[in-house]
Amino acid sequence: MQHSQGFNPRPKLSLPLPRSVGVESDDDLLCLRVNRDPNGPGAADYESQIKAGLSSQLPEGCELLSVSVVGANTSFQPSEAAYVLTVQPEYPNENLKAAIKRVLASESLNLQRPIDTKTSKFKTVDVRGFLKSIELNGRSITVECNISSNGSIRVDEILRLLELDVEKLAAPIRRTSVQWQVSES
Repeated sequence: MQHSQGFNPRPKLSLPLPRSVGVESDDDLLCLRVNRDPNGPGAADYESQIKAGLSSQLPEGCELLSVSVVGANTSFQPSEAAYVLTVQPEYPNENLKAAIKRVLASESLNLQRPIDTKTSKFKTVDVRGFLKSIELNGRSITVECNISSNGSIRVDEILRLLELDVEKLAAPIRRTSVQWQVSES
């Protein structure tokens, strides 16, 4: 793996779509830079070597699903993400159904986002364009979000719009999928 230069070298890696604190994920993408010997194994063998090496270092409960070797100038931008919120048995009620219906029927959803916690400054953001769909199925709420260069809706904002707080959830919020735009520069 490649490392930065200087007194305290760090591995060159990134998570293109980091999770919020307390959000679990079934679908994360880790990008890391590696030095590849041009006279070394072919791409398929190289990918299996990387997968074996990384898998042996992962914590229990974390599974590496695949490894792909791409060009050095390849970038990954998220375009959509899906989240599942599981609520306590008493909360899939008429109030929750009405909140979902109200949010989906809205042409705009202006929320205040903090821009500086020290000075309590906020900016107004219309998050309606970031909400693709919301579905209630039993005790599970599936929220599909659009992601663009302008940003996306945050998990805490979804909870606020649906008038839910963490105490009403029966399990951690889970990001179940991410769609990626891949480009080479």
